[in-house]
Amino acid sequence: MTPSHATDVAWLERAVDLAWNGVSTTSPNPRVGCVIVRGGKVIGEGWHQWAGQGHAEVNAIAAAGDNVRGTTIYVSLEPCAFVGRTPACAQRLIDEGVARVVVARFDPHPRVSGQGLGMLKAAGIETAVIELESAARVNPGYEKRMRTGRPFVRIKVAASMDGRTAMANGESQWITGEAARADVQALRARSCAVITGIGTVLADDPALTVRDERFRVDGRIRQPLIVVADAKLRTPQHAKVFESAGGVLVVHGTSKQGTEKPEWLDAAQSLQMPGERVDPAALLTELGNRHMNEVLVEAGPKLAGAFLSSGLWDELVLYLAPKFLGDDGRPLAALRFPSLDAALGAKIVAHERVGDDLKLTLHPRGI
Repeated sequence: MTPSHATDVAWLERAVDLAWNGVSTTSPNPRVGCVIVRGGKVIGEGWHQWAGQGHAEVNAIAAAGDNVRGTTIYVSLEPCAFVGRTPACAQRLIDEGVARVVVARFDPHPRVSGQGLGMLKAAGIETAVIELESAARVNPGYEKRMRTGRPFVRIKVAASMDGRTAMANGESQWITGEAARADVQALRARSCAVITGIGTVLADDPALTVRDERFRVDGRIRQPLIVVADAKLRTPQHAKVFESAGGVLVVHGTSKQGTEKPEWLDAAQSLQMPGERVDPAALLTELGNRHMNEVLVEAGPKLAGAFLSSGLWDELVLYLAPKFLGDDGRPLAALRFPSLDAALGAKIVAHERVGDDLKLTLHPRGI
């Protein structure tokens, strides 16, 4: 007997929960969870952990003891339909003789979308799609990159109650408390890249790495690529960003004749872009071409303002500390508007207290 809609949804939500286990490790692949049910009972669960290793369906089948004939498979994302670094999951489900496959989301990949389910249907396997918003929230970057070619852009800003990110002299460590800084570790961990500006590198010399042991999987912590927007190649040779295991990409503008090249340039990963300034749109297209799903902008007011005013951002995470830095402090974003009507609008989609600080999550209006 076919399970009720409510039962299907419950198992799919479990698959979505499992997908989150790969939050910091699956890049550039999507995060996917799978539940295998026989007679109303779970006989196997799994999720995708690392790119190039077993997908969620394969890991769940292994957990079920490789005996899944006649079962119902619940997957947070449509099974893949092509052979890449691993075999096609749709074909594996066909070979295993499963009876029914229920998914919470079509895979937007052009080589998969609808084709995975099509393969299953052609093999006589019953299929169903129950679109869940919770499944969409698991992979905002992957879905956006498949749709637009660009990653999901999340901007993080820590500021005082009067909207200042540093004192007038540049002092900024620390505005927010320890709990908020720990929360930022989760934002970095889920990101494929962290974008910062040369101003931040020169002022703070940040490492921008993931250090929280919660994100250690199989003995290692996946580090995001650090992208430094450095139009004039002023990054110091011994900057901490160069110590990251995730690598560093220094993005610079067209060099002026006579500009001395830094010693690290030939050995480091660098990218020259047209013009004298780093263009956010061109940078995001480049990162999309490099299969980056989610990027985190941790930068000063100039670069943060450039991303905000470009309209290319998807989420702003604002940590507000219960303190005031004064009207000569540095603003959270360098923005100028001719009138109130022209001001940049946003909507608050979530708010919570993190330690002594307030965390606001905002999306652009209209999204």
